[in-house]
Amino acid sequence: MNMRTPRRRGASAAPHSAPSTRPASDRGGRGGRGAASAPRGTCWLYGLHAVQAALENPARKLRQLLVTAEAQDTLAARLEGGFPIQAVRTERARLDTLCGPDAVHQGMALLADVLTPPDLDTVLEHPGPVLVLDQVTDPRNVGAILRSAAAFGAVAVVMQDRNAPDETGTLARAASGALEIVPLIRVVNLSRVLDALKTRGLWVVGLDAGGGILDGASFSQRRVALVLGAEGAGLRRLTREHCDEIAGLAMSSDMESLNVSNAAAVALYEMYRHR
Repeated sequence: MNMRTPRRRGASAAPHSAPSTRPASDRGGRGGRGAASAPRGTCWLYGLHAVQAALENPARKLRQLLVTAEAQDTLAARLEGGFPIQAVRTERARLDTLCGPDAVHQGMALLADVLTPPDLDTVLEHPGPVLVLDQVTDPRNVGAILRSAAAFGAVAVVMQDRNAPDETGTLARAASGALEIVPLIRVVNLSRVLDALKTRGLWVVGLDAGGGILDGASFSQRRVALVLGAEGAGLRRLTREHCDEIAGLAMSSDMESLNVSNAAAVALYEMYRHR
């Protein structure tokens, strides 16, 4: 993701973009290698932090919890209220097959319904920045961005529905529990959402080349929506045109750009330290 020098645009008004019309039951179950056995509308979550956070989230509908003997003891020690669903003992080899050969499942996997996100107006009732992702498709990047969003007080991550990864174990593990904390909102039209955010008083900042340096102090009295584009391609032209300002990150000339999840973390920290 390129990050280099502010261009300001008028904040036009537009109606709120409707959330994705694809129901939650149509998502999930496409987690890549090892996740094909998840029924439609569900996904297998794995790894200690992802599974613990899902078990502690009352909004999660839980279906099945598979654990090794060692993992069951580890989880039991971390869950203050005990297991909200019966744990089924299994062997590590079964989890390797279920989650995929490269998945670091730590001896546990949880089948759960995909979360139903709140609408944008509901999340905007809470203070904090909003992150908007323009065709960021790697689930590990999205998961890492959710983790930074939770760490630095973002109220939501917004993605265009047709160019975003499904909720999967890979995404949840990269989020390290943040998927249960920060709403992941899918929308049909990203440009309309940016205009809707403006009408609700947010200043829309696109992180990309061609702008000034992102200065959190200058936004201390303004609520911000940070927009990040896909790696390599950056923000699409139409997305850039719907931003109030384009800004990059202060960084050494020895490095041209950052991974999109790293850029999100740096930008959120810059806003957080000046709040």
